Amino acid sequence: MNAKWETSKRKLLALARRHPSSSQDYRTALLQLLREFLPFDGACCTAVDPQTLLSTGAITEDGVEAIHHGIFEQEYLRDDFIRYEELSRAAEPVATLYQATGGERMKSERYRNVLLPAGFADELRAALKYDGACWGFLTLFRLQGRPVFSEEEREWMAELVPLIACQLRKTALLLPAEDTSWMEEETGIVVMSEQLTIHSANATADRWLSLLRRWESIDRHTLPRPVRAVCFRALSQMNEPAPKASLAKVCIRMPDGPYVTIQANPMHGTDGAVYLAVLFGPAKPADILPLVCEAYGLSEREKQILDQLVRGSSTKELARALHISAYTVQDHLKSIFAKTGVSSRRELIWQLFSRFGVEAGSRE
Repeated sequence: MNAKWETSKRKLLALARRHPSSSQDYRTALLQLLREFLPFDGACCTAVDPQTLLSTGAITEDGVEAIHHGIFEQEYLRDDFIRYEELSRAAEPVATLYQATGGERMKSERYRNVLLPAGFADELRAALKYDGACWGFLTLFRLQGRPVFSEEEREWMAELVPLIACQLRKTALLLPAEDTSWMEEETGIVVMSEQLTIHSANATADRWLSLLRRWESIDRHTLPRPVRAVCFRALSQMNEPAPKASLAKVCIRMPDGPYVTIQANPMHGTDGAVYLAVLFGPAKPADILPLVCEAYGLSEREKQILDQLVRGSSTKELARALHISAYTVQDHLKSIFAKTGVSSRRELIWQLFSRFGVEAGSRE
């Protein structure tokens, strides 16, 4: 059996080399490869924004798409076993529903209301973590009449998690080409019901929805997963005393395109119903910089300095704000220039504003 698992690791590394830049292609091929070593009857592999853990797009097999909405609802609006967010913080990032419930799956509301009606007997969930950050979630399902996932299979998946997460990180942090043309600069607006039915949308939002659907290979009647994720996150925060709007927002770099943010805000209608305003727009510096810093491999201090540079701070102001000398600031700037391939502060700021679609002077 160990030889089988070692073979799977080698094939997984080869798979990453064959799909170095496309997260969608990699995840689609990943599910096919995993099935060679671990039988399952349905699967979903979701990439997430590591800042908010919200979906930036999912690959979902037939049979799972029908219950995907219910899985979202259970994740954000109900308390249940091995929720994705809890799994991302756990020391062990892989768990099965059968083991988590001690074999008493009926304790799980998700099992009773979503999995069992769809014919599924067990699910294996993995938080795809690498170097402390979570870059996606993988879920495998088995039908009734099939064996539940074993401890050996769970341990094998735990061994593969860093390899899968590393590749998702690489594809998520690929920087746009310097000649990338930006699709939209206006804000897209969608008004939705609490049940996530679209009531109205402007032309800009329609274009974003169409692009997201093509990216996820879903039909025009299916709501893109990133939109669903921000909506359910917004609904989950409604009863909190001071909900943080920034948590119901996701930053995505579209394939061969710009960084876009999708944000949902709950509203109360005059009829007493709850509605959601979903906004699509160009990402701001605070949204993009964490991803750009990760892509360039900046240290924590260099991230702090870059953040201050975007805000327009001078060397003296940087030194005062970070409690370091001006000479130390210059040393850090030289390191940042080397990592980002520029030779001056002006060139660095120009690259950030032009290459990443951010208007100069933007503030968060």
